[in-house]
Amino acid sequence: MRAGVLDIAYLESGPVDGWPCILSHGFPYDVETFAASAALLADAGARVIRPWLRGYGPTRFLSPETPRSGEQAALAADLLALMDALGIERAVLGGYDWGGRAACVVSALWPDRVVALVSGNSYNIQNIPRSGEPEAPEIEASYWYQYYFHSERGRRGLARDRRAMARTLWRMWSPRWDFDDASFDRTAASFENPDFVEVVIHSYRHRFGLVPGDPAYAHIETQLVAQPSIGVPTVAIDGDSDGVNAGTAGHRDHFTGAFDYRVFRGAGHNLPQERPADWAQAVMDARGMALSEPGHRKEMT
Repeated sequence: MRAGVLDIAYLESGPVDGWPCILSHGFPYDVETFAASAALLADAGARVIRPWLRGYGPTRFLSPETPRSGEQAALAADLLALMDALGIERAVLGGYDWGGRAACVVSALWPDRVVALVSGNSYNIQNIPRSGEPEAPEIEASYWYQYYFHSERGRRGLARDRRAMARTLWRMWSPRWDFDDASFDRTAASFENPDFVEVVIHSYRHRFGLVPGDPAYAHIETQLVAQPSIGVPTVAIDGDSDGVNAGTAGHRDHFTGAFDYRVFRGAGHNLPQERPADWAQAVMDARGMALSEPGHRKEMT
């Protein structure tokens, strides 16, 4: 589907007239992360859309002149553009990591487009002006790959063997997830996208203010400086074995609407693939929270 600056590839399941649900993956993952939960949601009547983000899988930029930005505002703009192209006025949005960030930004700035939100790692909007503030040493250590990508050595390392980098991160971030080679290979094919390295490197440099963003999204990034609250009904989730996120139980103040915080026991960073039934239930519960609100609007396809 041509949407904004991209030709976005996506998988769709469930009834075409079902309640819209868009699930967005993170780095370094792809649409396979939602395969099992999407099937459960489709059985529950959802029209499930699983897009490959910019720089992943078959998704492509329409023009060679478009900056290969991986900034949060670009990911949110892509999500909005896809909704517009598909004619989806409002949807349940779910995601984690990069995809969760896109869903959080849309929920914060365009709440009329969102029925409810399921967010891995809760409030997932980057506070770029404060990105230079140091964290506790154990948190800084978990961000080693981000600092690696800040250097030319890191860019070359990712370009040389993106599969090995991804497999290393999968193991570190989800130490209790016993994924097999076939599962990894199905996702790793998405890293062969010709823009993968450039988009990834830009993402991890931009969030620390090391490189400029795409001017086309400056108006979005400007609004995110204020760390806008999220007012749509939200289910926020952490894994208690997440090797890269220290936990987000303290994020409650960023949410002004109905809110439910959950911890998936034994799960790491890749929440939907590690706990597909729990993830699907969170999506259905978030929608239920929205439908139970007084004066709720009916979802429209």
